[in-house]
Amino acid sequence: MDDDLGATLAARLRDGDRAAAPAVLNLVENRTPQARAQTAALLEALSPAGLGREPDGHVVGVTGPPGAGKSTLLGELVAALRRAGRTVAVLAVDPSSRRSGGSLLGDRARILVDPDDDDVFIRSTAAGDRLGGLAWATRSAAQALAVAFDVVIVETVGVGQSETDVADVADTVVVIVQPGSGDVLQFLKSGIMEIPDVLVVTKADLGRIADRAKSDVRAALRSVGNRTTKVVSVSSVPPATGFDDLIGVLDAHREQLDVEAHRRDARRRTAVDDFRIEHGERALRALGGRAKALRVLADADDRHAVPELVAVLEAAAPRPT
Repeated sequence: MDDDLGATLAARLRDGDRAAAPAVLNLVENRTPQARAQTAALLEALSPAGLGREPDGHVVGVTGPPGAGKSTLLGELVAALRRAGRTVAVLAVDPSSRRSGGSLLGDRARILVDPDDDDVFIRSTAAGDRLGGLAWATRSAAQALAVAFDVVIVETVGVGQSETDVADVADTVVVIVQPGSGDVLQFLKSGIMEIPDVLVVTKADLGRIADRAKSDVRAALRSVGNRTTKVVSVSSVPPATGFDDLIGVLDAHREQLDVEAHRRDARRRTAVDDFRIEHGERALRALGGRAKALRVLADADDRHAVPELVAVLEAAAPRPT
């Protein structure tokens, strides 16, 4: 592996070379020591400290129960974004095969896009044994690709209490609801209603059933005191409807979001989680616990990438005697 690979790929993305995307994903998914060092160099060059700003791309997290139609919806959403002239990357996080550790469902094959369109990039990644519905490399990949793509969509494997990690990766979180499926009750039980910025009711072509689902969703949001989440209905039945409205809602959320503060807080939380995974709960307790670790990062220059922030925590941790 070239010693300057991380820096080279970072420069290509900064120059808008979206053809570098496959090599970037191959690098961040490689867990060899050399690849991890190259990934750290890549991410540092593309961090706010390295770029002098936050990456411009809008990172959108999409989650929902298995079978809710996420892949069909994403195919239509990507098509609508392309009609609007935007470049799109999709990171589809699938369950892992117990035998190979690889992606089990292969959402890349299930999301229908024009294979000749060079401004769309889709990659399936395996969730592995990381909780939260996200592959360990998802944050790294999303951060990197947001430099070169207008929109980066992260699709998680499912929904539930452990899938709320998507809120620490995305600027805007979208939860999909299927009419007549009982999803709303399950969301209330799992606490998922706390994380969406946008709720999308699919199959709007079902008429009254879809309208009832929208009413149930709004009632569920009110029951948890959520009055900011937007509810949108779409239909993927040709001719697809509602997707231009969905894009408008996504854009409106991004415009009112303090992206710098949102991503800064997410980097801090992720760095603490990575430190705990790398060194264990005992090391985190020795540091003074999660709250103390977050204060350590708040006192540091947290415009750097997550690997650099983990190094800050490692330096602050007491040495064993």
